Amino acid sequence: MWFRNLIVYRLPADWAISAAELEEQLGRRTLQPCGPFDMFSRGWVPPASTGRLLHTVNQQHLIALGVDQKLLPASIIRQVAAERAEEQAREQGFPVGRRQMRDIKLRVTEELRARALTRRRITRAWIDPQNGWFVVDAAGGARADELVETLRETLGSLAVSFLETSRSPQQSMASWLMHGDAPARFSIDQDLELQSADATKATVRYARHPLDAREVQAHLKSGKYPMKLGLTWSDRISFVLTEKLQIKRLEFLEMTRDTADGGEVDEAEQFDIDFAVMTGELAKLLEDLASALGAEQPRQAAAA
Repeated sequence: MWFRNLIVYRLPADWAISAAELEEQLGRRTLQPCGPFDMFSRGWVPPASTGRLLHTVNQQHLIALGVDQKLLPASIIRQVAAERAEEQAREQGFPVGRRQMRDIKLRVTEELRARALTRRRITRAWIDPQNGWFVVDAAGGARADELVETLRETLGSLAVSFLETSRSPQQSMASWLMHGDAPARFSIDQDLELQSADATKATVRYARHPLDAREVQAHLKSGKYPMKLGLTWSDRISFVLTEKLQIKRLEFLEMTRDTADGGEVDEAEQFDIDFAVMTGELAKLLEDLASALGAEQPRQAAAA
């Protein structure tokens, strides 16, 4: 349930889609099984055990994009096609030509596609209309783009934008490291990646290792820039901030213990508790992070 990686967007200032309308729209594009000749299918799936496509707690929404993809490695196609080509060469008495080989590969691909196994992956997103956040739990931009694009197609329009601040994460991380301290409720941890700006892309990495201030400052003065920096917020959430303003390796340090103190609860109730706690904490973290990176650019209304 707990998100592990965050790709952070801003909702448009005039976002006004109700929960009922959003769920109705999601229902028009649910995940369907792959057809015999389809390599993948994508659509919305229930993010929780309730079976509903939109899970809402305290006006915070959770959605999930399901993608079914058939597993058909190119090496298998080549192997089967080679066997068919040898058989056809024996029958016709001479080796198959390029055009024949291309036709054989096409036929083999179609045959195997219909019998291929299907793998499902799910990407979740949290929508916070109160604070204007749209956050995808994805380790890379491609997964986030896939979800955003599918939701845009589902709704007809979706004018989300990346979080923009007056200072870049790279500038801010460099400043914090030079001063040996992070602002506000943040503290610097023991993970850091520095990279030179020249063509060599020389990289220095610290992993769960105490950061020597003088050593790090020497790297910065020599022209290296921070690409990743481990931080802890309010002693409650640790994460790695990247130069693209993505949040990686998110770990909730206290919440799991906090939510376990209320006695026995059923699975559905625990899911709601966890989601409420997670979104409440993340909304505060993102607000503090935006402040630490400088004044945030005003959110724009969606284009008419």
